[in-house]
Amino acid sequence: MQSQLPLFPEQASNFAPHVDALMGFIILVCLGFAVAVTIAIIVFLYMFRRKSPGAIGVAIHGDMRLESAWIGVPLILALAMFAWGAIVYVDFRRAPPDTLDIYVIGKQWMWKLQQPNGLKEINELHVPVGQNVRLIMSSEDVIHDFSVPAFRVKMDVMPGHYNTLWFRPTRPGKYHFYCSQYCGTNHAIMGGWVTVMEPDEYTAWLAGSGGAHVSPVVAGQTLFAEKACLTCHQSDGKGSAPSLNGVFGGQVRLASGAVVTADEGYIRESILNPNAKIVAGYQPLMPTFQGQLTEEQTLDLITYVRSLQGEPVPSSGAGVIQTAGKN
Repeated sequence: MQSQLPLFPEQASNFAPHVDALMGFIILVCLGFAVAVTIAIIVFLYMFRRKSPGAIGVAIHGDMRLESAWIGVPLILALAMFAWGAIVYVDFRRAPPDTLDIYVIGKQWMWKLQQPNGLKEINELHVPVGQNVRLIMSSEDVIHDFSVPAFRVKMDVMPGHYNTLWFRPTRPGKYHFYCSQYCGTNHAIMGGWVTVMEPDEYTAWLAGSGGAHVSPVVAGQTLFAEKACLTCHQSDGKGSAPSLNGVFGGQVRLASGAVVTADEGYIRESILNPNAKIVAGYQPLMPTFQGQLTEEQTLDLITYVRSLQGEPVPSSGAGVIQTAGKN
């Protein structure tokens, strides 16, 4: 005997109860108005029907109390929905600082995921229960959308751009994820499974997953040397390009006078389109690596730059006006 599909997927993340409560409130309000309007139509149809062939309706001049009620009540309910939704959305968009960061790349028609230690997965994601998890996502081709119904989270995955989403799994188990943005012929099969494990099981799985895998920091450091980035980006700040020590997550002043945050998107753009944002005090000498790096290699370089976040910024570090976590 086949089990029936549930009306709603099970609640398996910190967001699920809040999203379901909001949706329940919206559904109840809509049903309430639908029932009230339907009952009013039936009652008025009976009360105010023409009772004789020559009957003429009485002119009605309105009632300000009624006018105020049917403007005020829906307005209050709509604002309540907006405020409640805004609270859930802001929480969804602001990841806590203690996240387990996992990189996700969408590609027709598969998902490639990379654990912090470099372990790569295809259409599979293993995470520990109770741990805040942040997915840093990009696409190699078209727009995709990473959606986990049981977690009540979804986010567009864009080519040439990084989007993030975070969640905290609350229940061990196996949950389906999908691409919920039509992306071509085999869109329907572009999905996989999130396996939520107990923390000790996750640690054991990560350690004994088999196969040699290189940490993205090590892979990025190797690429950094192979591409001769060390020649200009010297750690002491004496090269022809700024030192990358303490840059990630900090504030950088550009030659235009603008100030930007050195996040994943900024580092990616600086690698692939280095002349888009020139750091103050430096010349546009860096060549582009567009077409020379895969998306995975770009992510490895970004992870390596991120690993330098805690390194001391040299006194000659022009352009860097504030490191992450420091005023």
